[in-house]
Amino acid sequence: ESGYRQYPEDTVHRLRFIRRAKELGFTLKEIKELLALRIEPETTCEDIRRRAEAKIGDIEEKICTLNKMKGALKKLTLACKGRGPVSACPILEAMENDKQ
Repeated sequence: ESGYRQYPEDTVHRLRFIRRAKELGFTLKEIKELLALRIEPETTCEDIRRRAEAKIGDIEEKICTLNKMKGALKKLTLACKGRGPVSACPILEAMENDKQ
């Protein structure tokens, strides 16, 4: 025995599905729902498509938020010349004063 476990093929497929869904940004709760829908006879491809489109919307919101964060940090780094004492650091001062 090599120390490796043998899993049934359906378990391997399920784990691959979960891993790929996580890579696409789905939460574990959403993945559980997708797995349940997958075996539900009334589920249509359109149902899954709507969920994927909703996830795209979530991702676009996150990208927008991240771009705003990036812009704010760029402004702060441009304001900081990298010289002087930490007590006069414009980045830290801006964070203390809640400036952007």
